[in-house]
Amino acid sequence: MKLRALIVDDEFHARDNLTMLLQNYCKDVLVLGKAASAEEARKFLSKNEVDVVFLDIKMPGEDGFEFLKSLPEKDFGVIFTTAYNEFALEAFKANAIDYLEKPIDIEDLLEAVEKIKRLKAADKPLHVNENMIDLIKSVVNKQMDYEKTSIPTKDGLVIVNNKEIVHLEASESYTTIYLTDGKKYLSSKNIKVFEENLNPNIFFRTHKSYIINFAHHLKEFNRSLGNVAVMSTGANIPVSRRKITDFLSRVNTF
Repeated sequence: MKLRALIVDDEFHARDNLTMLLQNYCKDVLVLGKAASAEEARKFLSKNEVDVVFLDIKMPGEDGFEFLKSLPEKDFGVIFTTAYNEFALEAFKANAIDYLEKPIDIEDLLEAVEKIKRLKAADKPLHVNENMIDLIKSVVNKQMDYEKTSIPTKDGLVIVNNKEIVHLEASESYTTIYLTDGKKYLSSKNIKVFEENLNPNIFFRTHKSYIINFAHHLKEFNRSLGNVAVMSTGANIPVSRRKITDFLSRVNTF
């Protein structure tokens, strides 16, 4: 019998990519549904039974932890999908919480699915209890402090959430940071400094003068426009020829 699965992630490409991986490599998993928010997931679960939920942690409005705690019953396995760094992942490992780090590795996916299958075959509980949810949430909340960037400006310092950064552009020794709300900040930091401090699972240096947030704001890669990454803001960011292979590899596994 196949495992019935629900994928919950606010990023459409993340949902589609995981669906593709499951269809190609996990023949015992049937993706019954996909949800872009906690509310969509709740509606789906009110009408459908699943064996496993692939759950993104950080979603706008209501995160994965709040979603789980809102459910009266959790009679399904949970595999968290995360882009967190090693600090948070160690907490998952220590507490035997199933997780997949983005970009998702096929071997890790197979191992996580096999664990759910073994538990189901042995008729053992699949759900994560609330105490465990609270514990992991506290660790993740601490880790979120590392997901902000400080931008030195002529007026002082601006702190932004990394998810709000669309792209960065170098100009000599300065860097301009473009945000989702249309604001931009000119920083005295060199773009190399930003590259070294931004999460490589989220950001990619496409060109000597550009870094993009491909995980949250990349819409498409267009060769006809001259090898550009089209961002959610409509900005066309060049991808240098020597970076194309690495860039496509990174995007295709996300």
